[in-house]
Amino acid sequence: MNPREMPESETRDETAETAFAGLAAPLVQEALKQAEGIVNEPSAEGLHQLRVALRRMRSLWWAYRPLLDKGENTRQRALFKFLADAAGKTRDYDILIELLATRPKGDGRLPPDFARAREQALEVSRETLSSADMKTLLHAALAETSRVLKATESRQPLQAFSDGRVAASEKDLTTRIRRATKARRSDYTALHDVRKAGKRVRYLLELFGPVLSGRHQKTLKRLKKIQMRLGELNDVVASEALLRENVDLLNAVGDPEQKLAWFRKERKRRMRAAATVLRNG
Repeated sequence: MNPREMPESETRDETAETAFAGLAAPLVQEALKQAEGIVNEPSAEGLHQLRVALRRMRSLWWAYRPLLDKGENTRQRALFKFLADAAGKTRDYDILIELLATRPKGDGRLPPDFARAREQALEVSRETLSSADMKTLLHAALAETSRVLKATESRQPLQAFSDGRVAASEKDLTTRIRRATKARRSDYTALHDVRKAGKRVRYLLELFGPVLSGRHQKTLKRLKKIQMRLGELNDVVASEALLRENVDLLNAVGDPEQKLAWFRKERKRRMRAAATVLRNG
């Protein structure tokens, strides 16, 4: 049973090993539901929700890593990332098109090349998700991890386990924030590492929230501010990279150098904004 649905008296007696299936199964079902929607009737929101479900799964499997075989755990988390990336390229086109259409001094119109490129990316996403046999792969990962945990002789109280893994994720986030604030202004990688670590903390707080012993509203509030700025930065960086990878699209926008100059300027502005949020927290 999911801790969110359990009476408080029951969560105190639940163990990390027995709680896993109740935490993971809804995430697997959500991912499969969104994947089916993308294959049959794709939407930008469906692509986004699929990536979120798979990222939540990666975070949950990360949390249980100390209780599992390291190699198998790494392989399963790599599978979730592969499937999320399959949906990601189309989402990247959506963001690129929105940025170009709404940028200052833009007229909101883009050459049809962009719509065609986006549709091609969507077809690749749909083909990958349908041919990957997601249902079999995800259910196999869930079954194998559940089997290993059930076979474990030792048992850890769910609350203590949850507290410890959330604390570990928060410590990792703090370390990455410290590195990013000390890094060069142009070090996007350090900021991106903060974004990934922040997502993990948020997902674990959401997953384990009802059984955690402490209050984490302050952390969630800070994460919301940080993730907003880092997300805005990531949109520009990913869009610029996508445009540079597609020379035909870059040439189609007219005055490519002017467009790239806008992306460079916008990237620097958003990096400054993100760095300010990290420093002021």
